[in-house]
Amino acid sequence: MAPEEPKKKLPRNVRIVAVTSFLTDVSSEMVINTLPLFLKNVLGVKTSIIGLIEGVAESTSSFLRLFSGWISDRLQKRKLLAVLGYGISALFKPLFYFAHSWGVVAAARWGDRIGKGVRTAPRDALVADSTPPDQRGHAFGFHRAADTAGAFCGLVIALAIVWFFQGGSGELLASTFRMIVLASLLPAFAGVIVLALGVKDTLVAGAASLPKFGFKSLGKDFRIFVVIVGIFELGNSSDAFIILRAQERGLSIVGIFAMLIAFNFVYSSISLAAGKRSDRVGRRRVILAGWAVYGVAYLGMAVARSAAHIVVLYIVYGAYYGLSYGTGKAMVADLVPAESRGMAYGTYNAILGLTDLPASFLAGILWGGVGAWGGFGPTAPFYFGAAMAFFALLLFAFWKPAPPSGPAA
Repeated sequence: MAPEEPKKKLPRNVRIVAVTSFLTDVSSEMVINTLPLFLKNVLGVKTSIIGLIEGVAESTSSFLRLFSGWISDRLQKRKLLAVLGYGISALFKPLFYFAHSWGVVAAARWGDRIGKGVRTAPRDALVADSTPPDQRGHAFGFHRAADTAGAFCGLVIALAIVWFFQGGSGELLASTFRMIVLASLLPAFAGVIVLALGVKDTLVAGAASLPKFGFKSLGKDFRIFVVIVGIFELGNSSDAFIILRAQERGLSIVGIFAMLIAFNFVYSSISLAAGKRSDRVGRRRVILAGWAVYGVAYLGMAVARSAAHIVVLYIVYGAYYGLSYGTGKAMVADLVPAESRGMAYGTYNAILGLTDLPASFLAGILWGGVGAWGGFGPTAPFYFGAAMAFFALLLFAFWKPAPPSGPAA
């Protein structure tokens, strides 16, 4: 037998970025997963408005993701924009504590997403710049695993707060939500400090010229990839609707938190293994498996008859995230030249965000209607999401990109 190759240590930048993402998600997931319940249970907001808030929040940040990535290419500096973005999100977070109307919630949510828009593409490009091609899947899988482990810990803390302040109550109380917001502030600011002190910029070796803003330089394969991803994302509405679906099926607040914790455990557990697997067998196979899981889970949520069905399906749904998210970002680096990675990640993340507005708003209308029309009910967004996923899966399966410089796509 041939001796095993020694395990390669991930670069310092990847590990520091992962710590920052861990701390940020400890903070963010505490608030974001309780936000739809706060809007519905406390403020009495309709699902169409919840969908609008979520959709506009992501779409607002999408334009910034696109331009911040390109700017980081032009400056050949990723760190500055990444730190700025995390800082903006942290500064807007206290606004949730003072929210007494959905307008204030929307402002806080949009401010948080502006920060995400500024940081995401430069951060992803920094990870790609710092990592050799044969470790890209591993690096992005590790980052997603750390990010989701933070969500897991944040949800455990939020669950403890809910249990202490209101026990097994079926609806979220305003006072409980505000305690969760307070608890979220420390890890949010700690994440910014860790990134600012720990990361070093990595210049792109061999970048002969600074890229102009435009998509032609990103290549045909990348453009096809983001179109197919965009089709998939049109059916991928905010996970807030899954939380509301679970409550509609009778799940308590404590039960919802337990479901979210289990989901994030599955997500985090699969991310690292999926990233490493994509380094060996290619990104496309891993992404296809994730999209298939998504389609089956959404179809199941449409026909679910009990809260237990939603819980099981949402935990399975965690496998979709673990298989697809880190692997998709690694595939972006495979498809584009190194000097254009910032713009490529900006474009990719912009597609994910821009489709959130129509996807989430449409989901809210399909569920609860608009004006005098009452909609199709809570099953409709999930039937639509499953149909779009299977359509995109077929397109992705038949698409044959050119072989990348790293592992096969």
